[in-house]
Amino acid sequence: MVTGYWIAGEAATSDATFEVRHPYDGSAVATACYATDADVERAVAAAHACRGEFAALPAHARAAALDHVVRRLGERAAEIADLITAENGKPVFWARAEVNRAISTFRWAAEEARRFSGELQRLDTDPGGTGRMALVRRVPRGPVLGIAPFNFPLNLVVHKIAPALAAGVPIVLKPAPKTPLSALVLGEILAETDLPAGSWSIVTTTNEKAAELVADPRLPVVSFTGSGPVGYGIQAAAPHKHVTLELGGNAAAVVCPDWTDLDFAAERIATFAMYQAGQSCISVQRVFAHRDVYDELVARVVKSVEAQGTGDPRDEATRVGPLIDTAAAERVEQWVDEAVEAGARVLTGGVREGSTYAPTVLADVPADAKVSCEEVFGPVLTIAPVDSVDEAFAEVNASRFGLQTGVFTKDLQTAFRASAELEVGGVIVGDVPSFRADQMPYGGVKESGVGREGVRAAMTDLTEERVTVLTGIRL
Repeated sequence: MVTGYWIAGEAATSDATFEVRHPYDGSAVATACYATDADVERAVAAAHACRGEFAALPAHARAAALDHVVRRLGERAAEIADLITAENGKPVFWARAEVNRAISTFRWAAEEARRFSGELQRLDTDPGGTGRMALVRRVPRGPVLGIAPFNFPLNLVVHKIAPALAAGVPIVLKPAPKTPLSALVLGEILAETDLPAGSWSIVTTTNEKAAELVADPRLPVVSFTGSGPVGYGIQAAAPHKHVTLELGGNAAAVVCPDWTDLDFAAERIATFAMYQAGQSCISVQRVFAHRDVYDELVARVVKSVEAQGTGDPRDEATRVGPLIDTAAAERVEQWVDEAVEAGARVLTGGVREGSTYAPTVLADVPADAKVSCEEVFGPVLTIAPVDSVDEAFAEVNASRFGLQTGVFTKDLQTAFRASAELEVGGVIVGDVPSFRADQMPYGGVKESGVGREGVRAAMTDLTEERVTVLTGIRL
C-alpha cells in the first residue's frame, strides 16, 4: 500500500514512490510517493485562490477545526507515537512526549484563533488627532510555504500548520523526505474538518521542487526550520519575501558556584544532552561549570549519561536511540575523533555502531574543535571549567549561534545579568537550555535564525498590521 499526500485537503498519490525505513535497523516502514508537478501546482494555486475566503472565515470556525484536531490527536496518540518512532528512530518514550506537545500546540492555536483581535489606539494625544481613533488589526501576509525538518516530524510540522490555520493563512507544508508519515497522518485528521479547500496542503516533494516553491510569488511567506546553509540559501534566493528561519545552535548550560543541587543539574544536563540522540537544536552541547563545582558535577554528569538507556527505540526502557541514518552517525564519529586527536578526553562513550552513537562526554576540548564551535546534532556533550560567571558568559557568547542557554543559579542578580547579557533568544534559569513551552516565543539570534515560533509569535510573523482610522467620533 502506498501512502499518499494531501492537495487542497484531498488525498492524492503518484507513481513516483520512495521507501521510508526505520533508522535503527533499516526495516521498511512504509512506501510513500512524491507529489506530481501538476499536484504541486494545484496545491499552490488553491492556496492562492482561497486566501481571501480563509482570511474571512469566522474565528469560531477556525477554532472549531483546531479543536477537532486536538481531540483526534489524543484519540490516535499511541498510533502516532509508534509511527514517529518507526520513521525517526526516536525512543517511544520521547515520541509520546512529542505527540502530547503537538496536542498542546493545537490547543493553544485554537485559543489564539478566538482572541487574535488587534487593538484600538486613541489618536487625540495630539491636537490634530482629536475625534480620531485607530483600529490596528493583523491581516495575513499571504499563503505560506512551511518547510519542516526530520527531528520532530510531528510537532515541528504542527508549529507550521497550527499558527497558520489559527490566523487564517493558507499553508503548503513540505515535510522532511525521511520522515513524512507523521505529517501525512495529520493530514488525515485535517481532512475531517470543514476548513476551506486550499487552506492547507501537505506535499511530499524533492528539495529541487522545494526551490521552485520558494521562488513562487504566490507563496509570499516562507517558514523554514532546519540547517543554516539551507535556511540562508532560501533567504538569499527570496530577498523580496518574508522569510522566517529557525536554525541550529550549540546550546550551553552554565553551572554557577551558588548552585548546590548538583544531582539535579547533572541529571537534567545528561538527559537533555542525549535525548532525541542529541538531534535537537537546543540539546545541551556545551557545559561551563564554575571550578568550585566542576569536579563533582563532572562525576555526576558521567554517571547520569551512562545511566541513559540505549538501544532499540521501540523498547520502553530506551532513552537514547539511533541518529536519523548511518551517515549522520559517521559524521558525529568523525568530529569526536578529530577532537580527541586535538587533545580532548573521552570520559564516556565515543563508540559508533551502525546508526547509533554512544552517549558521549568530552573534556579538555579545544575551542576550535567542531564538537565545540559547530552544531553536533548528536549525543555529544563537552564540559569545561571556568573561574567566574563573567568567563562563563563570555564563553557562551563566543559562539556564532544564539538559540537558548540554561543558567543554573539561585542568585537573582545573576539571573537578570544572564537575561541582559547573553546573546541568545531565550535564557532558562534553573534548568537546561532544552526547555521549551510551545506557547512561548521561541527562536534565536546570530546564526540561529530570524523570527519566532510559538503559536502567538508565529501568528504575528505570518500577518502584518493594517490600520483603520475612524474620524469624527466621541472618545
